[in-house]
Amino acid sequence: QVQLVESGGGSVQPGGSLRLSCTASGFSFSGYVMRWYRQAPTKERELVGIISRTGGATTYADSVKGRFTISRDNDKNTLFLQMDRLKPEDTAMYYCNVVYYGDDTWGPGTQVTVSS
Repeated sequence: QVQLVESGGGSVQPGGSLRLSCTASGFSFSGYVMRWYRQAPTKERELVGIISRTGGATTYADSVKGRFTISRDNDKNTLFLQMDRLKPEDTAMYYCNVVYYGDDTWGPGTQVTVSS
């Protein structure tokens, strides 16, 4: 069955960087658009960005544009989120997502905390 597992979260000071990973299994990874979402404790889930099947095209939320970069390694079934110049408002649980046969599939998430 489709499975996604995020990793790489942690605590970092403002201005710092983190790289998140999402390992995928149970489906043909290269055939699917992948997404990163995040959710802060008192806010709704927010779409962070999207990457095309080949990795040749990406889109980002305005709040992270220019600071975050999504990439993927289809040979390793892995999705990445490089986060630079982090801000306190980036604090959230981060999730990777795939729509597989019309159903949303989520990983368990990885926590990112940005504070001084």
